[in-house]
This record gives sequence, C-alpha cells and structure tokens, in this order.
Amino acid sequence: MTGSYDLLIVGVGGQGTILASNIIGEACLSEGRTVRSAETHGMSQRGGSVETHIRIDGKYGPLISPGTADLIISFDLLEAVRYSHFLKKGGVIVSGKDIVVPTSTFQQGLEVPSRESLEEMLSGTECYIIDAVSAALEAGNMLSQNIVMLGAASHPLPVKPGSLLEVVKKLVPPKTVEINSKAFEIGVREGKKQP
Repeated sequence: MTGSYDLLIVGVGGQGTILASNIIGEACLSEGRTVRSAETHGMSQRGGSVETHIRIDGKYGPLISPGTADLIISFDLLEAVRYSHFLKKGGVIVSGKDIVVPTSTFQQGLEVPSRESLEEMLSGTECYIIDAVSAALEAGNMLSQNIVMLGAASHPLPVKPGSLLEVVKKLVPPKTVEINSKAFEIGVREGKKQP
C-alpha cells in the first residue's frame, strides 16, 4: 500500500464508536503500522452524532476530506447516509440496518425516513448492510453491536482479523470478553455473506 487507507466510523452517542476506533488503532500498532485518528464526540452523551477519522499508513494529519474515504463503518443507516459524501469512488460502506432517530427529530416534529428510502439513497455505493442487533443478540448481548460491525468490516480493512480480535479481548471489560469475541466472529461471518 503506497498511500493511507482512510476510514470513517460514525454512529450516535452510546453506540461504541470510540471503542471500535481504539480497537482498530491498537491493532494497527500491534502490526507495527502507522495510524492517526481524530474523533468528535462532544454531544455523544446527548444522543449526538459521533465520528472518528482513522488514517492507516498515512504520513499526514488524521482528518479525512470528503470524497476520499476508503471505508465508512456506520452503526445505523441514517448516519451512513449523512456521511456517505465522505466515501471515495470505489469505497465501501458497512452499515448496521437499523435507524437511531436523533432527539432533534422528535423536538422539531420532523419525519423519520424509512429504512427503504435510506437504502435507496445508498444504492449507488458499495454498501454492506448488517443486522447488527440480531447478531449481537446471538452473541449474547445487544451491547456488542459495535464489535459485530467491526467483525463485518474486517474484510475490507487492511488489518488482520486476528490482530483485531486480540485487541477486542484486551480492551473490552473482562467479564464481556467471551461475548465480544463471539460477536466479532459472528460479524466476520455476516460480512462474508455480503456480495
């Protein structure tokens, strides 16, 4: 690889985007690679949008310009559409299939787009849609959706799945290692089902 591999992780506060980015960063370091990242999470405790920029093997700063991301991992469809302009031509979106409705939508009485309309908006991109909720429940805890998504995204990521799994075991709370390891493996399986 000659340039950086640029990855954007997006979700809504409380979905584990920061943990997922930390896992990828640590996995890169364990492989002796250069990684730079930056995150915005000021409103995460209030259900706000959270984004993390990660540049693997790059020489310059951590921020990704619109139209240049190789991969977007989105924890729900609404965020996938919101950040899809960051994707470069030929890039991949790996998104959870559910929708987390922003608080502002209720406050302003706005209409929530349907899942079908959001999928239609993403139809011009290579987009893998993962049922992260069902996969996390299969693993044993709905809170492991972020690890499911990480496993599903391990296919396009230029980081070894084994490196990611080792860091998952290191960074999640000790009592959840078994569930999160299973969630990662289920995510890998679900990612393989995508075209």
